[in-house]
Amino acid sequence: MDRRSRVDERDPRQRASGRAGAAGRRRSDHARLDRDRVRTQERRSAAAIRLGLAAVSVLALSSDDTLLILKLAFLVLLYGFIVLIVRSATKDLGGAPQESIVLGASEAAALRAQYAPATARFVVLDGPGLERGSTVEVTASAIVGRGPESGVSIDGDEFASAQHARIEASPDGVWIEDLGSTNGTFVNGARVSAKRVLQPGDVVRVGETELQLQK
Repeated sequence: MDRRSRVDERDPRQRASGRAGAAGRRRSDHARLDRDRVRTQERRSAAAIRLGLAAVSVLALSSDDTLLILKLAFLVLLYGFIVLIVRSATKDLGGAPQESIVLGASEAAALRAQYAPATARFVVLDGPGLERGSTVEVTASAIVGRGPESGVSIDGDEFASAQHARIEASPDGVWIEDLGSTNGTFVNGARVSAKRVLQPGDVVRVGETELQLQK
């Protein structure tokens, strides 16, 4: 009865051939595994690249939106600034009407004079703080006194208080009011006890300073 030779009884060349075949099969398996790993890595790399491109696109879109928002905000601020300037300019006009195709130049000038702030003009008759014969103009309102904040300063008049009297020029006349001075305020020699209106030619005495209201 024939029997097969055991491995250790085989010819050395047969054993070497068997080992070579097994090694070849292992190399083939390794190569296949390497190719699979390479393909997997390539797929992962491609997916990462696609994800990166998508992120860049989103960032670019966000940047465009941010730039648009900044432009709109700048336009809003510019519009608000222009409105503020226009309102300020309108307020400075004091409500005086402008010349237009409806009003002629003379009518517009008359209305401007009507709406313009009233002005009172005085001539200095006497006083150590002001030059005799000089003119003092009061627009709207002014304080007469020795204080630095006085609109009509009579610093050289020692008998005048720091805030002696207030003169107001308005469309309905020129008014004077004593501000609690020590030596009092006088109109045509009469002491002023309450706010009163002045007439052209009236002489106002504050301390030792005398002012005459002009027409």
